[in-house]
Amino acid sequence: MHFKRLVQAAIAALALAAAAPGSAQQVLKVGSTPTGVPFTFLDTKTNSIQGVMVDLITEVGKDAGFQVQIEPMQFSTLIPSLTSSKIDIISAAMFATAARKEVIDFSDAVYTYGEGLLVPKTDKKDYGALEDLKGEVVGAQVGTAFVDALKKTGLFSEVKVYDTIPDILRDVNTGRLKAGFADYPILAYNLKQGNFPEARLVESYKPTIVGTVAIGVRKGDQDLLKRINTSLAKLKANGGVDKLLDKWGLKAQGA
Repeated sequence: MHFKRLVQAAIAALALAAAAPGSAQQVLKVGSTPTGVPFTFLDTKTNSIQGVMVDLITEVGKDAGFQVQIEPMQFSTLIPSLTSSKIDIISAAMFATAARKEVIDFSDAVYTYGEGLLVPKTDKKDYGALEDLKGEVVGAQVGTAFVDALKKTGLFSEVKVYDTIPDILRDVNTGRLKAGFADYPILAYNLKQGNFPEARLVESYKPTIVGTVAIGVRKGDQDLLKRINTSLAKLKANGGVDKLLDKWGLKAQGA
């Protein structure tokens, strides 16, 4: 009799769970940066992180069956936060480099681009390559693929490391820095807003550090990675990714 009552209780509990409206969805913490506009940035009106990669991971989550909780943090702390399980996903303007792939796993490609070259407007030279700035002091953002790549060339008298891209923009804008290197779409978006009128992007410059932005997960979390890739593929196929890129002023891949 005791066993029978246990079975009945279990059946009743399952029935109640099935009948409960909208059972709780998994909530995953997503690391994003406040300074990577239009990929991720702090919207001061809502005091929340917005941008392409926030919209994308939100849409991926809807399809894959999880909710997202955006956690704002500096770019350089994203991977340490993921590997220490403070967050579950990275969705920011992060290149899926070979070095990073040794530490975390990445989704399929989201967006591909290279570095932009930023100089003061008073500098009218049409730079075409890194060699054109030999011996100069240049800047790049801490934690990005650009810092090591620029240092390894041995071309520059110094590669100054900045906490954020707006910091680079400010120093170039005021003439304190000869040239800055950062994600081309982020530089272009910032300049379009008119906040740094004395800086310009060198359109003649050809990027050499081209990378692919992707969503990051902890090493070995194959279940989550598969769910993300499956949903990402759907969004690519139905035009969802291109719509998000267009919303934030980015060209669709191949456009």
